[in-house]
Amino acid sequence: MNAVNHDLIATMLLGVLCFVLLVAAVFVFLALRWRRHDSEGEAADNAEPDRRLPTRERRGLQEWHRPSSWLAIRSSNPLAVQAALALHNPQPCSWAEGLQSGHERALFVSSPVAGWILVLGGALPEPAGDVDICFRFLTDLSRQLGEVQFFSSNPMLGHHAWARLSQGRVLRAYAWAGTTLWNQGELTAVEAALRLQCHDYAEPEAVGFAAREEAEENAERVPLLATCWSIDPGDLDARFMAEERGILGRRK
Repeated sequence: MNAVNHDLIATMLLGVLCFVLLVAAVFVFLALRWRRHDSEGEAADNAEPDRRLPTRERRGLQEWHRPSSWLAIRSSNPLAVQAALALHNPQPCSWAEGLQSGHERALFVSSPVAGWILVLGGALPEPAGDVDICFRFLTDLSRQLGEVQFFSSNPMLGHHAWARLSQGRVLRAYAWAGTTLWNQGELTAVEAALRLQCHDYAEPEAVGFAAREEAEENAERVPLLATCWSIDPGDLDARFMAEERGILGRRK
């Protein structure tokens, strides 16, 4: 009789163990399936964050690349930036629409990005064209908005420039286009760390291949300086650009 009872108990315990293992296996299967589904959904979101955009706008973001020049303004108020730039007929628009505007007098004002507002477009002055116009534009803007930074980089030509202003005062600026056009303020620790070559107005510069190589290296490092000082538009996430809107207008 005892033997029968032991056998019965053993069978029952084995059945319970098998049931527990079966339930555990089901839970593991469901957990793995949920995790896989969640990962696939996240990957799809990351791969095509702008899928809901119209085809034209989606194409504009896919073709996005860092502009040759831009402003970074410490502000969280795009309307204040719009007013300071005196934009005519300002219109809310997506990043794709703003980037596709090829008008030479157009400017796109972004929504705030980590405490900064970016300004892009053909109406930004270039030091290589007229450094005095660039100086007046930046100092006037800084008097109205506070901290304003300007970056320009053309690796093909080697032209490059950067400027940092606060309350209308130039803290640091350098511009080169075949020769030094603007050198104001003390060389900063960040510039030195990035090994940016900055020449005084009368200082002899490298010539020939050495000069071109130096200029190209400077131009290529401008985005790194922007990252250290404020923000590099080339680092913007496609999802942010798909979701956020800015302001597009024209200057006289």
